[in-house]
Amino acid sequence: MSFDLQGNSLTGASQNGAAQFAAALQQLSNYAGDPLGLAEQVIAAEPGFVMAHVLKAWLYLLGTDAKAAAAIQAAIAEAERLPSNAREQGHVAAVKALAGGRFHQASRIIEDVSVQYPRDLLALIAGHQLDFFTGNSRMLRDRIGRAAPHWSKSMAGYHSLLGMHAFGLEEMGDYAQAEAKGREALSLQRHDGWAKHAVAHVLEMQGRHDDGIRFMREDVEGWTKDSFFAVHNWWHLALYHLDRGDEAAVLELADGPITTVAQNQMMDLVDASALLWRLHLRGIDPGKRWAALVARYEDLWVPGYYAFNDLHAVMAFLGAGRQDLVEATLAAQMDAEGDNIAFSNDVGLPLIQGFIAFHKGDHAKAVSLMRPVRNSAARFGGSHAQRDIIDLTLLEAALRGGDTALAQALTAERAAAKHDSPLVALFARRAGMVPETAAA
Repeated sequence: MSFDLQGNSLTGASQNGAAQFAAALQQLSNYAGDPLGLAEQVIAAEPGFVMAHVLKAWLYLLGTDAKAAAAIQAAIAEAERLPSNAREQGHVAAVKALAGGRFHQASRIIEDVSVQYPRDLLALIAGHQLDFFTGNSRMLRDRIGRAAPHWSKSMAGYHSLLGMHAFGLEEMGDYAQAEAKGREALSLQRHDGWAKHAVAHVLEMQGRHDDGIRFMREDVEGWTKDSFFAVHNWWHLALYHLDRGDEAAVLELADGPITTVAQNQMMDLVDASALLWRLHLRGIDPGKRWAALVARYEDLWVPGYYAFNDLHAVMAFLGAGRQDLVEATLAAQMDAEGDNIAFSNDVGLPLIQGFIAFHKGDHAKAVSLMRPVRNSAARFGGSHAQRDIIDLTLLEAALRGGDTALAQALTAERAAAKHDSPLVALFARRAGMVPETAAA
């Protein structure tokens, strides 16, 4: 019998297969390397190793790539036919539920695995991502927090536990503890891209833009080398510069690592869309960048798979003037399946319609569509920082539409959270507020 590095038994694995599985899991926990390639190697050498097939399925599913459906189904079919223990059967059931679009069911199944086997690192990582996809801030924190007493600093993967807990704490507003745990994780593993991003979120939410720029600019190699999460962390750096009004720095990042280093994976396209839309809101025309981004979407994107992705795709389609793709996305919201039905109906569709109205210059309609869902937008996933694109667009719609009272209210709301923000000061001036009000 072989075991993983956290002591969980691995059915059908040799010691060499278990070592390769551990290497793949280590890469996943850093969001670096090629864990999918390693999983494929393990499967080729040991086709009876059930968790290698499960890992392959998880990696495709967590990438939210609808075009990987055939590979996902094949991996699940192989895992289902192989001998497995109770823990491994839980994983198989969870990936099967997620492949069927049942995000919440998959989350609950893998939660039960973590309750019984709290040192199952893959279950914690997968569950943490599902909490992110469903916008479940409490579980982002508590799924990891409840497992923490079963871990120790000497255990392989402990840095990952700290990094995930840091992000959950940040999403729940516990910024001091989140920053401490994230920095501790990085002291143990400088290549942990998720821990880096957790601290970046803290600094973003607190409006500590100068601190954020210093933090991201230090040890760049640590969070970029072989990382498939680097684009998202470059995006965080760009947000700090954008809030400060350093538009040249933002454009340099947009034309550099955010678009040229990126592979065609969905989360990178989402980040590129979100950054170009923010520039658009600031009155900076992204120009041909929109068309280049849409070309990348057309290689990968399938409408109606995940509403959060669809909203970001529409930003790019609007910018590029691709009404055909906008219409295709709207139609797909009506044909959504699984949990994405609720994601689309409750949040995705009204937001897409609101962004379309904004782009057309119908700012009153944009406000009427976005306001009712802005406070429940977590239902379709993403982080507070990512969903800030909704608030920014709503505020801009109020300003451009002449709704001064709403613009002032939204600006004051933003000032309470980020009182030293140059962007808040800009909104305050545009809304006709006394500048000191935004900095109070």
